[in-house]
Amino acid sequence: MSGLQFRALDIAAKVRGGDISATEVTKAVFADIAQRDKRLNCVTRPLTDRAMAAAAAVDAAVAEGRDPGALAGVPFGIKDLFDVAGQVTTAGSKVLANDPPATRDAVLVTRLIDAGAIPVALTNMDEFAYGFATDNAHHGVTRNPHAPDHLAGGSSGGSAAGVAARLFSLGLGSDTNGSIRVPASLCGIWGLRATQGRLPVEGSYPFVASLDTVGPFADSAGGLRACFEALVQTENAPVDVGALKVARLGGWFAENMSVPMADAVDALGERLSATQTVELPEVARARASAFVISASEGAALHLHRLRTQAQDYDPAVRDRLLAGALLPASLIFQAHRLRNWFRAQMHEAFADADILLAPAVVGEAPRFDQPLIEVGGKMVSARANLGLYTQPLTLAGFPVLTVPMKTAGLPLGAQLIARPGREDLLLALGESLERDGSAVARLV
Repeated sequence: MSGLQFRALDIAAKVRGGDISATEVTKAVFADIAQRDKRLNCVTRPLTDRAMAAAAAVDAAVAEGRDPGALAGVPFGIKDLFDVAGQVTTAGSKVLANDPPATRDAVLVTRLIDAGAIPVALTNMDEFAYGFATDNAHHGVTRNPHAPDHLAGGSSGGSAAGVAARLFSLGLGSDTNGSIRVPASLCGIWGLRATQGRLPVEGSYPFVASLDTVGPFADSAGGLRACFEALVQTENAPVDVGALKVARLGGWFAENMSVPMADAVDALGERLSATQTVELPEVARARASAFVISASEGAALHLHRLRTQAQDYDPAVRDRLLAGALLPASLIFQAHRLRNWFRAQMHEAFADADILLAPAVVGEAPRFDQPLIEVGGKMVSARANLGLYTQPLTLAGFPVLTVPMKTAGLPLGAQLIARPGREDLLLALGESLERDGSAVARLV
């Protein structure tokens, strides 16, 4: 397979130095998408004109001696729930197809373009971000680049798989219950769910407003750090990685792992000297609360459209939304109360640790024709349970870095969790792991 020959930071360095042009990189990206994405189905709409104009602007800045930005010429994909000027924001659904085009870019799209990055495509997703598979009734299934008969994960699967396939170097996604962390793990790349509220959601179509977060994917830890710095418009301060204390999450997060996942997490824990174990209380209830809040808020957002356009929805998404509309108010209230309590418990978990380590998913990406995983000794739906380890953490809103671990088989990712606002610790630790080869993106 072909694809981008350099990773994000190398592309930026070569474009800034005049060794290659942003236009050359962008043309190669579109040629590659046209050739290879028919099989993978990462892209729903190429942004050809917009990308070529952005590339020309970067090249002009280089030629005139102006700073083209830290991400000069780096191509990025955009989950199709972010506004892109002139495009209809469909959130992966036929329901919104006749809405007027966006009049301006989402804030995060603007910030990446301001840093010199090139917006090349809108990417496939689960309809309205309600799923873990990127199996879309309107656009089809996004396939895992490492094994096209396996799931890429979701709901931001198009962005994650596109990075893993080297169609583009960076991707924008959203994460309500694991929609960055799950596909980053299954596709073997770096992903960051930022602290809730740290990155603006302005210009992105909501799923669950009280839980929604946004964040980037990248082909390297350094590329992820540079992307995050562009998104927050601030450079991270240096971090003494050697002084960081890492603890493993036990209990719920030590159960149900496949043998390859358990081995990979053990090896990463040993590398990080994570000898201490921390157990969070009531994790099953926290996951159930995330389910309840997601179902009820999602239903409330769509109820008016469901009354008139129910036939236009993906049937699986429609049924989940209708079920959410039937939840009693007392149950929703209890879920929010538990959320506040669980957040306090998360803060206490950092009493003697700077970083917490947990698996991102149970194991390797499931096959399309066998979409089952083992949980509690039973074979259950993968699409409903790929968020087993991500959904509970959703309630607290803490930042989480997905780390692509060293494995012999299909990719596997771990979650590194930090206190709110401490993405700098996660990203510095990620770069350290990348430098010594303990973690590296698996690109095809």
